[in-house]
Amino acid sequence: MPVSDAPDTPLKRLSKEQREAYHADGFLLVEKVIDAATVERLNDITDEFVARSRSQSQSDTTFDLAPAHCSDRPMVRRIKRPDEQHPLYWDVATGVIADIVSDLIGPDVVYHHSKLNFKWHGGDDTVAWHQDIQFYPHTNYSPLTVGIYLRDTGPDDGPLTVLPGSHDGPLFDQYDAAGNWTGSLSDADAEKLDISGAVELTGPAGSITIHNCRTVHSSPPSRRANGRPLLLHAYAAGDAFAYTAHPDPSEHAYEVVRGSRARWARHDPRPCLLPPDWSGGYTSIFAAQTGENQTAAQ
Repeated sequence: MPVSDAPDTPLKRLSKEQREAYHADGFLLVEKVIDAATVERLNDITDEFVARSRSQSQSDTTFDLAPAHCSDRPMVRRIKRPDEQHPLYWDVATGVIADIVSDLIGPDVVYHHSKLNFKWHGGDDTVAWHQDIQFYPHTNYSPLTVGIYLRDTGPDDGPLTVLPGSHDGPLFDQYDAAGNWTGSLSDADAEKLDISGAVELTGPAGSITIHNCRTVHSSPPSRRANGRPLLLHAYAAGDAFAYTAHPDPSEHAYEVVRGSRARWARHDPRPCLLPPDWSGGYTSIFAAQTGENQTAAQ
C-alpha cells in the first residue's frame, strides 16, 4: 500500500515516520509495546495451555498439535482462537494494540481472528513464504496482523521474516499443480523471490511485529530447545469486508474494536485468489504446508 494511502488522522501511539514506514515497506517492528508484567501473565497462561495439551493425542478445536507431540514432550503448533480462550488474550487485542492498528489503517477497526503459534526445536516448524490475504479475501487490502513476542526473539528463535515492499507486488497462487491448497508459494515462485533484502524481525519480549496482508513473509525453524510463542491478532479497516467463509471464527470475529461500523465498503480494484471453502473447517498453516489433510480446490 503506497504512503499516499496512509490515513490522515491524528496519531495515538505511533509517530508519523512509523506510519509512513509501514505503508512504504508493508511491515513495522515496535519494541516493548506490552509491559513486562502483562507479558509475564501471558506466558503463565500460555504455559498452562501447553500443560493441558499433554493429555491430548490429536488436534482439536483448541490445539493444533505437531505429529511428534506427546505427553512427555508437548509440541503445540498453535493454540486456536486465544481471544476466546482467556480474557487476557482479548484484553491485549483491544488495548494499546488496537490503538496502533487504528494509527495505521484508520479510526474504524474490525477484529478478524487470533492464533498463538509456537516454534519448537526439532518440531518441523519452518513456515514457508506466503501471503495472508488469500486465506481470507476482503474488499480491500487493509487487513494486517500484529504479532506479540512473549519471549525474547532473536535470529535463532525462528523470527518472522518479511520482504520489504512485497505488499505492492503480485499476489501468488497458493495451490499446488494438483489443485490442493498449500498456503504457500510454489517452489518455482519462491525461487524467483529476491530475498537478499529480507528482514528478520527480532526483538525483546513485549515487542510487536505488524505486517500487511499482502506482504510476503516466512519464518525459519527454531534452533533453541524451548518453544517460542508468538501471539497473533488480525484486524481490518472498518470498510474492508470479507467475501469468503472465515477460516476459524471466534466469538469476537468481525467485532468493531475502534471507531464505528462502516456503512460503505471500499473496493480495491486488484483481484485476489480465492481459498478453499473454509465453512467445513480449517486446521492450520502448518498442516497445509506439510500436506496434512490436503484440501483440493473447490
